[in-house]
Parts: sequence; structure tokens; C-alpha cells
Amino acid sequence: MTHSPSYSSRPPSKPNDEDDEEDYFDYFFDTPGSEPGTLSIDEDATPSQIVLIDYTEEKVTRKLNLTPDDCLTYLETDSVSWIDIQGLGSEPILRDMGRVCHLHPLLLEDVVNVPQRPKVQDYNEHLLITVQMVMPTPDEEGFISEQVGFVLGEHYLLTFQEEPEQDCFNPVRDRIRANKGKVRKTGADYLAYVLIDAIIDNFFPVLEDYGERVELLEDEVVTHPTRHTLEQIYDVRRELLALRRSIWPLRNVINTLIRDNNALINNDVQLYFRDCYDHVIQLLDIVETYRELASGLMDVYLSSISNKMNEIVNFLTVISTIFIPLTFIAGVYGMNFKNMPELDWQWGYFACWGVMIVIALSLLLLFWKRGWFENFYSLKKRN
Repeated sequence: MTHSPSYSSRPPSKPNDEDDEEDYFDYFFDTPGSEPGTLSIDEDATPSQIVLIDYTEEKVTRKLNLTPDDCLTYLETDSVSWIDIQGLGSEPILRDMGRVCHLHPLLLEDVVNVPQRPKVQDYNEHLLITVQMVMPTPDEEGFISEQVGFVLGEHYLLTFQEEPEQDCFNPVRDRIRANKGKVRKTGADYLAYVLIDAIIDNFFPVLEDYGERVELLEDEVVTHPTRHTLEQIYDVRRELLALRRSIWPLRNVINTLIRDNNALINNDVQLYFRDCYDHVIQLLDIVETYRELASGLMDVYLSSISNKMNEIVNFLTVISTIFIPLTFIAGVYGMNFKNMPELDWQWGYFACWGVMIVIALSLLLLFWKRGWFENFYSLKKRN
């Protein structure tokens, strides 16, 4: 894992040959002429496993490594069932889950074929919501991004994740297990809200890390700008742009959930989504602020490099100015003419050295009084 953002759904690099070009376009596009509903399973995708949490206000049940047919028993009850499909690498399991839950082929295609733009689609009996979930890296200098698909039914919620046990849903699981809050007193629509709210809230620590990185870059770009500093600025700008692409369409997703009167979402839950909308707007403001700061750092970097160069040129100019008269004297008395009285003088050599030293010290004193060495001292201190 690198310091730059690592995306679980990150596309291949720009193609350089025919094989790379084939992998690049297969990643973003289905094979031309393929049937709608075709599932594109990545060879490196994690095998799918199903984790079920079924609960009522009185009890909760958690099952691991179920089959889609095992989930059917829980779907036929009035309890709320959260079926978490972790990993998108097992096509038979995914298709069986679509069969058991009567999912539309296009719906199943959207949750399996990643990446998808965050969106909301109504399939009558199901509501599809796709969002991007980000997690900070252990070194706090990047983030991991993956797509999460929500399929909301009448009494159940399906979540499709790219990677197992790499999410921000543990606080929600703990609340369900401990029966804290309203989650076990409400339906599957409220469960969808708390999970989406957890994803939105998880953007804040990621952006907080970028705020600290921007502050460190501000100090570095003024005091000691280097080529590495420039590379870090470019990395931060690119990563913030990736975050913006994840957050911007999320605003439209939440706005759709608020304004559209969907039968699967109660009016009371719509009020909670308004709070999510406020958080998304706040995230966008933070991202835009950091992007402007990162763009401004580029100008500060160029100014710092220019100032550093000017200080070096000023110092070299002082040295050259001191040696110009000394070079002139050395050049005059370096000529081999016979009629030069000073050449036969006994103290001529020492007098020439004395004159050159006096001139050099006088110029140094003059430059020091004019403050020409202050920039040199600051430059030496930074280096």
C-alpha cells in the first residue's frame, strides 16, 4: 500500500501497449454487444461470503458463511434482516442471492460491476443505492476507497462490499448487538440510513489527515522547498480531487432520498437523511477549501524557489563585486612591462596585498551596513 490513495476499485494505469489497453478498457466497459445484466467479475476479486444479522426489538441473531438459500428463511419473517455480502468474487453466490431476493438483472449488474457512480435507482420492490466508502490508511497519508451497494427491501437490507471486514460499520453492529438507539425499534430503511451516515461520517477523519498534511506542506514550502515537496503537493491535489468525485454525487444521492417519496422509506427516516445532506455539504466545503489551499501552495512553492534563487544570486554578486577590483589589481601588476617602478620596489609585493585586503574589507563593511548579508544568513539557516 502506497502513501498515495489506494483504491480497491482503482483502474489500471494508462495503457502503454495492446495488452494493457485491453485490460484498461475491460475495466471500465463491458464487452461490446454483451447482454444487459452481465456480471463482470474481476479475477482478483475477493471470494464472496455472506454475513447475516437478523433482529427484532427483543432479540438479535448473527450468522456467518451462509448460503443464499439459508437467508431465505429469515427473509420470510417480519424481522429486519441485514445481509452483508462481503467480496464480489463469487458469481454463483451473487446470482443465487439475486434469485432468492428477486433482484432485477440490471440491479445486480450495478452492485457487482465496479466502480459505479454514486446513484439511486428505484426498482419498485427494491431501492438501489451505490456510494463510495473511504477508509484512512494506517500511515494516515492516503485513503482506501471501495464501492458499497445497498439494496433496500421491505424487511431487509442487502449490502455488497468489495472487501470483507474492511468497513466503517462496526459501530452500527455494536449498536444492534447492544440494542442502543433506535435501530432495533425501526425498519430496514432506518438501518440503511445509519449505514450511509457511518460512511459519510468516515470522510471526516480522512479529510482531517489531509488538513494536517496541508499544514505541514505550508511550513515546508516556505522554509525548505524541495523537489519532494512539489511531488507531495501534486499528490495531495490529486487525492483531494478523487475525494471530491466521491462526495459530489453523494450529495445528489441524499437529495434524491429526501425529495422522492419512495414507499420503502418512511417519512420519519427522510428527516434523518436531511442531517446526512448537511454533513455532505460540510464535506464539500472542507474539500474545496483544502483544494484551494493546495493550489495556493504551488504558487508559494514557485515564489519560494524564486526567492531562494535570488538570494543565491545576490550572494554570488557580492562575492563577484569584491573580487572585481582585486582581479583588476592582479591583472595590472601581472603585466610584464619593464617600465613598472613598483616591480623593483622592495615592499611592492606586500603593499599590493595590503591594498587588496583593505579594498576587500572595505567592500565587506559597506555591504554589511547596507544589509546585503541578511538574506544570506537566512538562506544558510534554512539549509
